[in-house]
Amino acid sequence: MRLVIARCQVDYAGRLTAHLPMATRLILVKSDGSVSIHSDDRAFKPLNWMSPPAVMREGVTDDGTIEWTVSATKTDDTLRILIEDLLHDSSHDLGIDPGLQKDGVEKHLQELLAEHPTSLGEGMSLVRREFMTAIGPVDLLCRDSTGASVAVEVKRRGEIDGVEQLTRYLELMNRDPLLAPVRGIFAAQEIKPQARTLATDRGIECRVVDYDALRGIDDPTLRLF
Repeated sequence: MRLVIARCQVDYAGRLTAHLPMATRLILVKSDGSVSIHSDDRAFKPLNWMSPPAVMREGVTDDGTIEWTVSATKTDDTLRILIEDLLHDSSHDLGIDPGLQKDGVEKHLQELLAEHPTSLGEGMSLVRREFMTAIGPVDLLCRDSTGASVAVEVKRRGEIDGVEQLTRYLELMNRDPLLAPVRGIFAAQEIKPQARTLATDRGIECRVVDYDALRGIDDPTLRLF
């Protein structure tokens, strides 16, 4: 990972346009090709970003300003960063991440879906939990009623990061001739609208799951309405 603190201006062009005027910000460049720009607030959410796969080119404008151009490989979207003053620039090898340790609810939700895979779709069957890929384990590997492979990522709250994670798993799994074609299901108790939009754009199915119903607490046959 590359960490850059710089006084910079950022312009995004593509399906939408956005402009960040000159100010001091943190720029994160990750090994997967993603680039994100952060201010010293807004918690973890970046001000702007380019999702992978993307290519970054570094150059200098005619007046000597450092210019980075980040281009998406599958669309015409571009992120242009003009750096007026470079305050810090360092790179760090973080190694292979073991992945997020599930909290109690999320881990239990994964276990329940493994026990009841048909809640994700009629005819669905479990192949394996925590199916390992080169970048970490996908929560569930299933097969649908046609015998096709299905990768399932389980979250308590479904956000964009989870969709990105499943996208990376699918890209690797679809390179394996013994698994391909592999489609994805993003399963969560709640899925944010932005995450649903991104998942749909990438051909990933979204499933909102009822934790209490899976636990057998909420039996629909006992409801009056």
